[in-house]
Amino acid sequence: MAEQESDFQLIRNYKEGDESSLNLLLRKYQQKIYWHARKMAGNHMDADEIVQEVMLTLLKSIGDFKFQSSFSTWLYRIITTRTLNYLKRRRVREIFSGSNGSEEENEKVSLKTRRTSILEELENKEKLDFLDRVLKEIPAKQREIFIMRHFDEMTYEEIADITGKSVGGLKANYYHAFAKVNEIMSKKYEKE
Repeated sequence: MAEQESDFQLIRNYKEGDESSLNLLLRKYQQKIYWHARKMAGNHMDADEIVQEVMLTLLKSIGDFKFQSSFSTWLYRIITTRTLNYLKRRRVREIFSGSNGSEEENEKVSLKTRRTSILEELENKEKLDFLDRVLKEIPAKQREIFIMRHFDEMTYEEIADITGKSVGGLKANYYHAFAKVNEIMSKKYEKE
C-alpha cells in the first residue's frame, strides 16, 4: 500500500509539473518492464524494442492515469498489450519476409546483442536460452499468465485486473502452461 501511495504521489507531482517525478517512476519500473518483455518475447533485441514502445506509451498516457488501480497494474496492462502486439507484428513480418523466425537466426542476432550488453554478459547463457526456448513453445496467452504468475509472482486477482480475464480462466491457463513447461523440461532431462 505504501508503494502504491508512493507511485501515486510521483504521478501527482508529475501532473503538477515536476518532470523529475516521472523519471523516478520510470527508473523504478524499468527493470520490471524489461524482464517482463524479455520473458514474453524471448530475446534481448525484441525486449528492447518493446521497452521503448512501453516508455513512449507511458509518456503519452501518464496524464490520463485515473488512480483507479495501482500504477503497477496499469503498467502491466500496457506492457502485456504492447508485447502481444509486437509479437503479432513480428510473426506477420516473418511470414511475409519468408523467414520462419528460426531459433538459429534469432540466436545469431541474440548473441551479437548479448556481447554488447552488460546485463546479458552476467546471465548464464545456457539456462536463459533454454528457458527462452521452453517459453516460446507455449501459446502467447498461456506464456503471459505463466510469466506473471511464476516469475513476477502476481496473484490471480492482480493478473485478472491486468488482463480482464476471470480468475478461473487464468488458473486454467496457468495449469496448462505449467503442465506444458514441465513436459518440455522433462523431455530435455530424459535425453541427458
